Amino acid sequence: MAEHKHGDMDVKEHEKMFDGFVSFTTWSVVAILVVLIGMAVFIS
Repeated sequence: MAEHKHGDMDVKEHEKMFDGFVSFTTWSVVAILVVLIGMAVFIS
């Protein structure tokens, strides 16, 4: 087996995926809030 060296792994792809996840989550929350506010204003 190869010997493990701490901090030697390339994590650029992981960081890119995490940034995409955070961006998707942020925009999803904003969209949900807009829908809820719209429902509160126009339905009630």
